[in-house]
Amino acid sequence: MHDGRNLFTFEKSIITMTYLKQFLTIIFILIATALFAQNGYKDSLRQYIDAYVTQHEVVGDNDKKLMQFFPADESYRVTATFSPVKDGEWFSIPTSSGRTKMYRKYGQLRFKIHEVEQSLYVYQSQALLQNPQLASYLFLPFVDETSGIETYETGRYIDLMISDIENNLISIDFNKAYNPYCAYVSGVYSCPIPPKENRLKIAIRAGEKKYLKVHQN
Repeated sequence: MHDGRNLFTFEKSIITMTYLKQFLTIIFILIATALFAQNGYKDSLRQYIDAYVTQHEVVGDNDKKLMQFFPADESYRVTATFSPVKDGEWFSIPTSSGRTKMYRKYGQLRFKIHEVEQSLYVYQSQALLQNPQLASYLFLPFVDETSGIETYETGRYIDLMISDIENNLISIDFNKAYNPYCAYVSGVYSCPIPPKENRLKIAIRAGEKKYLKVHQN
């Protein structure tokens, strides 16, 4: 005959092992899901950058190898709170050519980078509003602590759309920050210079870095 206590201990061990296996399976699934999501994001970003480089209208095919980017870092993809600016007045933003372009504040974006609160304004272009196909574009220029060192000195841009805003939230992916055309060719384009209110006191080590070729004249 079996000892009742030994049988109880045996059954308890079986139950414990079953729960342990279930727990380890869940942990494995969570880790695998996280790794898949991370790799999926990096693959998606790599495709985005490849398309950006391939389709670039200013940098010639022989010079595309001189375009460089920070490694993908998902911590620079953030969700921002959008606060609309009602009846924003049109104002002129200086450009690299000395001319100005008309913009208005469309809203303020508040978000965290590495647990530090940040804010930027997103703008609407008066010129683009005249074109129904481009009227929903929003312009996010910024300067950060890498500007002039690791990245283009005047600042970088991110493109957004009004439709990206949902329930007063919007995703900002600094891994998609890109250089204005003036970073590649001087004296040809009028690139808006980010206003002082869009100068971050942190380093955004994401997105496009300095172009390696000396400016063409």
